[in-house]
Amino acid sequence: MSTGTSLVDSPIKSPVFKHVSTTRRIKNNVATGVVVSAFGIALIPLLWVLYTVIEKGWRGVTSSGWWTNSLQGVLPEQFAGGIYHALYGTLVQAGIAAIIAVPLGLMAAVYLVEYGTGRLARVTTFMVDVLAGVPSIVAALFVFSLWITTFGFTQSAFAVSLALVLLMLPVVVRSAEEMLKLVPDELREASYALGIPKWKTIVRIVVPTAAPGIISGILLAVARIIGETAPVLILVGYSRSINFDVFDGNMASLPLLIYTELTNPLAAGQLRVWGAALTLIIVVALLNVLAAIATRLLTAKR
Repeated sequence: MSTGTSLVDSPIKSPVFKHVSTTRRIKNNVATGVVVSAFGIALIPLLWVLYTVIEKGWRGVTSSGWWTNSLQGVLPEQFAGGIYHALYGTLVQAGIAAIIAVPLGLMAAVYLVEYGTGRLARVTTFMVDVLAGVPSIVAALFVFSLWITTFGFTQSAFAVSLALVLLMLPVVVRSAEEMLKLVPDELREASYALGIPKWKTIVRIVVPTAAPGIISGILLAVARIIGETAPVLILVGYSRSINFDVFDGNMASLPLLIYTELTNPLAAGQLRVWGAALTLIIVVALLNVLAAIATRLLTAKR
């Protein structure tokens, strides 16, 4: 019987293994450095944009009446008024689009995950992919040709919302579809074993389980459409006062206010441009925070 040290107990000190270990360590350090460098390079323009917008727009956002007044009666050179009318228009147009797009997108996602087999499911998936790649200007022109030219309706905030529905719908479908796929099949099978119909299983078990991710995706979809400029340029006119009628008359929005005030070369006009841009960033940031909070609260309740 050998009295030497076993292979298990003795460390391997072969030069080959040392070489391999050193090579892997070098490759790992290089890969880590590349990833960190890429992250830093990508972060530079983001921080630069945020710094520029905050520096130039902070004075406007913190001015008196910025959140409570409109620009009605305000001269181009006056440092007065606010974005109350434009903020209202932005939230209303995005809200109407969400009211239309969320039920349609959620039902389409449920169909694709729970019932989708055959040619209709493939066609639906293909059309959602195509719609996701449609530029906002194309969606606006389509609504203009159908809603205004063909049906004879006037330019309005509701027409803008219809164009935003086309942009929001594929985002809602894809996010809801992925969340529904994450629901374990064991939950469905347990429900079926108890004799619960499929539609009730979807309504009572599948959708509530996926609700945190679905709500987060919906809020992110709203944040994605809230800054679209092409629909508001084509489908509604600018108004310096607030308009509560979404079916008739001009209505301002933050992107439309920015575009309009760009033609004002005076200092007051530039202050409104940067202030409206910072306001839009704040609104989008709040929507992202709400999405994170909603996801955490609903996940904690499960």
